[in-house]
Amino acid sequence: MAMYALADCKNFYVSSERLFRPELRGVPVVVLSNNDGCAVSRSDEAKALGVKMGQPYFQLRDLVEREGLICCSSNYALYADLSGRVMRTLRTLAPRIEVYSIDEAFLDLQGIQGDLEQLGREMRSRVLREVGIPVGVGIAPTKTLAKLANWASKKWAATGGVVDLRDPARQRRLLALAEVGEVWGIGHKISARLNTMGVTTALQLADYDRKTLRRMFSVNVERTARELAGECCFDLEDGPEPKQMIACTRSFGERKHTLQELQEAVAGYATRAGEKLRGQRHLCSAVQVFIRSSPFDQRGEPYSRATCVPLAFPSADTRDLVAAALGGLQAIYRPGPDYAKAGVILMDFVEPGRFTPDLFAPAPRPGSERLMAAVDAINAKQGRGTIRPARLAVNQGFSMKRERLSPRFTTSWSELLMVKC
Repeated sequence: MAMYALADCKNFYVSSERLFRPELRGVPVVVLSNNDGCAVSRSDEAKALGVKMGQPYFQLRDLVEREGLICCSSNYALYADLSGRVMRTLRTLAPRIEVYSIDEAFLDLQGIQGDLEQLGREMRSRVLREVGIPVGVGIAPTKTLAKLANWASKKWAATGGVVDLRDPARQRRLLALAEVGEVWGIGHKISARLNTMGVTTALQLADYDRKTLRRMFSVNVERTARELAGECCFDLEDGPEPKQMIACTRSFGERKHTLQELQEAVAGYATRAGEKLRGQRHLCSAVQVFIRSSPFDQRGEPYSRATCVPLAFPSADTRDLVAAALGGLQAIYRPGPDYAKAGVILMDFVEPGRFTPDLFAPAPRPGSERLMAAVDAINAKQGRGTIRPARLAVNQGFSMKRERLSPRFTTSWSELLMVKC
């Protein structure tokens, strides 16, 4: 019989900040999104103050002054490193694991003997001891039920952070308490439609007619209902499916005005997208580039343009991707607007050696694959950007605005904590 556990880090970004900054413990803390835009992670103390997920920073300034709310910029290097440590610890506790996001993973418990609830408590204690991040654990015979059990482990402190839903009677008691919007895969729009049909709890969804759910929504909603009823429909994925599209986009910390500034940004995005493309061992056949001004700017009409540039031959060579992106940018750039965002999207992927080349197209660059492999190996060892296109400056001026950024405690030698004895 299938059995899964979902381990989910509690308030992961905030917990990561608190790990090396003990002065943040016990006080309201939020972590902000790109360019310090809005709250994307909240401590329990911040939630108690009424801070909502996605609430803009400018609406939090009063709480900063009146309640001592502390706002931190997103420190992605720190979070990624700590996430890797959490996942490595979890891998020692189960034969198979699916990393679902940066802060949560499904574990396959099928065939594991003994007290699974005690195993869940061991997961919590091991991760807390070895990494320092608190996690909640939900255990159930389906992934959807495990996700709901994890929600319960965070909602009710009396659970001790672990909820075991192997017992069918216990499953139904929790389903009756959970609103249908708390179910994994049931978004706001689907939840609203279900409410109009009289389905307001997870239990009502589990008991609803399957054919009607498939006809009115989709096969995935039907499968979700089956999973809530204890029927396993979603298997564990050992690795993520290769992406069919890779996007590298970013809002600028400061508005850009000249073609040269946009060229540097777009070249950087194309370079990073190329690294990701080579990481999944694919080639792309087309590059899309876009630029846009902010719709909230008072000066002039909003401007937004995009174009798709086909490549002469499928490639993962940074030089080809940057050239195509800059060519597209040249075609859509217009002087005048204050540009707030730009991006590069790689499309139409093929596997090396599994496509028919164009007889009349120019030949690919000789030695491209070996050169890019060498560049990636050096950058992986010496740091991203050690080898880069000449168009990119050492300190690129299109980085995000992060005025409240904590040190990269685990990934930068110059920012390690110093202890004086």
